[in-house]
Amino acid sequence: WDLKGRALGRPVWDLLGGPARKEIPCYATGNDTDWHMELGFTATKLACPFGPVDGADGLARNAELVARTRDLIGPKVGLMLDCWMAMDVDYTVRLAETLRPSGLRWIEDYLWPEDMLGYAEVRKRLPWQMLASGEHWYSLNTFAQAIAGRTVDLFQPDIHWSGGLTACLKLAHMAEAAGIPVALHAGMNTAYGQHLTYAMPNMPLGELFIGTDPGIPLEQVAGLPGTPVPVGGMLVPSDRPGFGLEIDLDWIERMRAG
Repeated sequence: WDLKGRALGRPVWDLLGGPARKEIPCYATGNDTDWHMELGFTATKLACPFGPVDGADGLARNAELVARTRDLIGPKVGLMLDCWMAMDVDYTVRLAETLRPSGLRWIEDYLWPEDMLGYAEVRKRLPWQMLASGEHWYSLNTFAQAIAGRTVDLFQPDIHWSGGLTACLKLAHMAEAAGIPVALHAGMNTAYGQHLTYAMPNMPLGELFIGTDPGIPLEQVAGLPGTPVPVGGMLVPSDRPGFGLEIDLDWIERMRAG
């Protein structure tokens, strides 16, 4: 994709059909919520710190964290919860019911990724809660099973782990036909995810994983040179040819030496 774009003098998002929106609304992932709000994000996602092994006390502490965060950001900012494969069916249901007053936009990755029967059971028991998954689903076949069972409301493939841009493009078309939106896992951390998200009508928002301390500019979160970062919670991919990356031998040498 990058080579074709450079050869034709066109950005990859243009090769994919052109922009589906003027800019990409982004949400920040991490538990430094006050910093996310300072940066202008209008949605944020927490990492859930406690699971079934922590019992009733852990459940209460999860509820305290989410309620405290909702109080901090107010009712209009989107709030999501990442459970990172740590729950079982019963705990997921109890957790969602407990957190219902906080108005979570979605709960994600709550079960072991291969537990498709568990996903179906959670869907049945939580018809009111938006559910998301797919970060650890690595083939189109798995997503096809989820489409057939309508087990989740939002797909979250990782563009690096699920076969690259071409595979995720196929998935986006499959999901669009089924009426399921897609938000790439950490899609705004790479130019690859940015270009695909910008061009796909059913990719309505992008995730930026913030792995640095508060106060550090987002430019230092970006990986490869030439990768844009959100401004005020919105992002526009590079319009340079290909993915717009600016990697040269000097940069490679600096990275190798570091």
